[in-house]
Amino acid sequence: MPVRVYVHLTWTTLQRQPLINSEVADFLRRFLPKVAQRHGARVLEAGIVADHVHLVLQLLPVINIPRLVQGLKGASARLANRDGLTPRAPLRWAEGYDLRSVGVRQLRTVIEYVGRQAQRHPELAIGQRPSGRPTAEQGL
Repeated sequence: MPVRVYVHLTWTTLQRQPLINSEVADFLRRFLPKVAQRHGARVLEAGIVADHVHLVLQLLPVINIPRLVQGLKGASARLANRDGLTPRAPLRWAEGYDLRSVGVRQLRTVIEYVGRQAQRHPELAIGQRPSGRPTAEQGL
């Protein structure tokens, strides 16, 4: 039987500043799955609000998690800033992250939780439907 590893990964903007606008969120939704795939991971769900990111990931059992997170955070900030997606202030991530393993039985619940981030944090919602999926204005 193949090993399946699922995790819930969360990280915040520097000092929890609301640096993620709809343009940045759209960029992250497109970019983060590509980075994850290069590191042997697959994004199952993304919940993005103005000051933090949640991802549910399926990982290979031999993945280098610190390198994956460095790739997700570092490359996304570098490219978002290079492309001028954050006119108010540069996109910067806080140090660290929270990573929790997810059992197969809890996977659906965690995916739903991550997908509802706009509902859970309406004051931080950024052009998302309550499901956490991009709206039509963001190129659904």
